[in-house]
Amino acid sequence: MERLDDLGITGFKIIQRPGEATFSIDALLLAHFIRPRRGDSLCDLGTGTGVIPLLLSARGSIGPIVGVELQSELADLAERNIRLNGLAGRIRVVRGDLRTITLNDLDRNEPFDLITANPPFRKPGTGRVSPVAGRAMARHELECTLEDVLMASRRLVRFGGRVALVHLAERLTDLLVELRARALEPKRLKMVRPKAGARAKLVLVEARAGGRPGLAIEADLVLHDENGGPTPEMMEIYGSNR
Repeated sequence: MERLDDLGITGFKIIQRPGEATFSIDALLLAHFIRPRRGDSLCDLGTGTGVIPLLLSARGSIGPIVGVELQSELADLAERNIRLNGLAGRIRVVRGDLRTITLNDLDRNEPFDLITANPPFRKPGTGRVSPVAGRAMARHELECTLEDVLMASRRLVRFGGRVALVHLAERLTDLLVELRARALEPKRLKMVRPKAGARAKLVLVEARAGGRPGLAIEADLVLHDENGGPTPEMMEIYGSNR
């Protein structure tokens, strides 16, 4: 069963399938973390319902956006969301496997300025695997691994371009090591905590292709106050999409 939701951007809607294909706060945080420059071309790996391209398209300065999605049903949903919001001229969805996809497959003559990804967080054998195939693939490294995502990012991004990801804080070491191994130098890092004083659950990282060492650790993002409500920082994030 499908549901039409308000995306939080004036006039933007998103079709979702509860229990199968819905976006999480991870995508919202990643979209807000990214700092696109005027005219930047962007490729979103594993775009799902297309939520990150939709959120970023609200920033009028960004250039063409391509979303890559392996699952045909999700790719169809992303295309419907793009048409629903009148963005067919700015966002394109390509059905493909990020493990093998090339710039030629994406009809690109030049690499992208910016790559985004919200990859599967968990290795097989850790955590509960969803009985819903699509959700299982989104959460666990069943069809692609962190290494696959970073290899694809390196193939598709230009020298000096940026790669931005959201991942589990507990896998931060894996993420930083694998980025540097592919000449993607971590440049910005922000930890995400459920509430002040709690262990970080997520991490947002931006790396530069061929960049020099030097990592900026930004102030933590705290999601909830002591009463369980959104913090001023989260209210700012929600408000920035309106």
